[in-house]
Amino acid sequence: MGHAEAGAGHNLDCDIAILGGGLAGGLIALALRRERPDLRLQVIEAGPVLGGNHIWSFFAGDVDARGMALLDPLITHRWDGYDVRFPAHRRMLDTAYHAIRSDQFDAGLRKMLSEGTIRTGAAVTSATSDNVVLESGEEIAARAVIDCRGAGDLDALEGGWQKFVGLELELAAPHGLERPVIMDATVEQIDGYRFVYLLPFGPNRIFVEDTYYSDGPELDAALIEERVLGYAVAQGWRVAEVVHREKGVLPVVCNGAFGEYWRSTGAVPKAGVRAGQFHPVTGYSLPDAVRSALFIAGHADLSGEALHGRLFARAAQRWRETSYYRMLDSMMFYGADTSNRYKILERFYRLSPALISRFYAGRSRWTDKLRIISGKPPIPVGRGIRAIGKNMKRKSRDA
Repeated sequence: MGHAEAGAGHNLDCDIAILGGGLAGGLIALALRRERPDLRLQVIEAGPVLGGNHIWSFFAGDVDARGMALLDPLITHRWDGYDVRFPAHRRMLDTAYHAIRSDQFDAGLRKMLSEGTIRTGAAVTSATSDNVVLESGEEIAARAVIDCRGAGDLDALEGGWQKFVGLELELAAPHGLERPVIMDATVEQIDGYRFVYLLPFGPNRIFVEDTYYSDGPELDAALIEERVLGYAVAQGWRVAEVVHREKGVLPVVCNGAFGEYWRSTGAVPKAGVRAGQFHPVTGYSLPDAVRSALFIAGHADLSGEALHGRLFARAAQRWRETSYYRMLDSMMFYGADTSNRYKILERFYRLSPALISRFYAGRSRWTDKLRIISGKPPIPVGRGIRAIGKNMKRKSRDA
């Protein structure tokens, strides 16, 4: 349906209003621009820039060829493989790894989207499937509204948390790393499963992130920043400057009420974390954000009512499909002592690279699922069974 037809008989300010200029909203806008250039888009972001203050990373296997084509102009760093380090196991995998910086995300979208599409510094006070009211009092009429403004009511979900503080460091001498270290779990295990994540951005530039799989969401950023700097010193690196800081707290979901979570943000079409579209184990949303963007751009009927029905059904189906990952989270949080959680990942990283790749993409085969839980378990069998039973007794109302 072309632009003229979409707006026929209506005083529309745009065809599609996308609320939130983060990863999900930005990729939807980019996919629609590529696939439906006839549509008038509005990306409405409360902050001063798109993308906030983030570094998003992903494995090559997380997206298909169409997804990679969508992301390719935004990628700032590429590596041919990555390492993991555990107390009893170290490994290099040759799966390609990529990173997108939020400043490049902002610049790329501004370059590729039509002039006037992006509105920053515009906070939303209310929204329906076809109308948006801004804090300024301005109203925007649209054929459809898609809400991508971050998480809904997390009280509807149960589990633990992945929390992190990352520093990008300029060093006085080269660090010597050629590829990322996705997990260095040889560090002291504090507050759950702890690991350090390393991205080498240049010979003297490295991003160091201290990450925790914890029972609670509390984040002492100053304390963890001290640990990051201490880690750098332990590696023999001398820090010349801290050039970038990042922190976050992501839900690691064991169970919950999906319908309640969706309804907590109103009867508006949703995508991204707001739609519950993130990996239950890693908390990362990029693979699902890419798939949602391509899914939306591939539909002819982009009315608000039609979009709401499709996106709700799709998100609910994905919630059901990812129940296995939530079971694994239950074993980690309810079955393993906090000091031994690292053993679960240590064992996982002994499995085949293809299985690991499908796991991160959220596309595990049934054979993968059997393989992950077969053999000698990293936690006592009885405790694991009790953890799964405990999880099944918790509220699990589906959509």
